[in-house]
Amino acid sequence: MSTAPGGLANIGKSVSIKGELSGKEDIYVDGQLDGSIQLPGNSVTVGPNGRVKADITARNLTIGGTLDGNVHASERTELRKTAVVNGDVQTRRIAIEEGAYFKGKLEILTEAKTSASPAVAAVAAPVAMPVTSTRQEDKK
Repeated sequence: MSTAPGGLANIGKSVSIKGELSGKEDIYVDGQLDGSIQLPGNSVTVGPNGRVKADITARNLTIGGTLDGNVHASERTELRKTAVVNGDVQTRRIAIEEGAYFKGKLEILTEAKTSASPAVAAVAAPVAMPVTSTRQEDKK
C-alpha cells in the first residue's frame, strides 16, 4: 500500500488484504480486500481490477470493479459501467452508469436522516438491475 502526497492510499492490483481497513484518508482499491472498510469521513474507490468482499462505510464511494457486501455512503455512491455490486446500498445520492450490475436493496437517505431506517427506503424490495438503455436513438 502506498500513500500519495494528496492523502490517497493506493492498494495496487497485486495486493491482497484480509481484515479491517480504517483511517482518515481516501483509499483506492485495485487489488483484493476481504473484511471491512471503515472510512466514514473519506472517499473509497474500487478500481476496475478491484475485488472487494467487505461491508463499506464511507462518505463517498465509487465502484468500477466487483463488490460483494453492503454499503453505507453518507453522501454519494457511483457505480461505473464495469461495476458488479451484490449487496445493499444506503446513500444520499446515487449514479449508475449504463452497463453496471447491481443486485440488492437501495435505500436513499434523507438530509435529516443518515442512519438506516425502513421508513426512508426508496426501494424496499431486493433489486437485480443490469443497466441498459431504453432510448430509441440507441436502438438504431
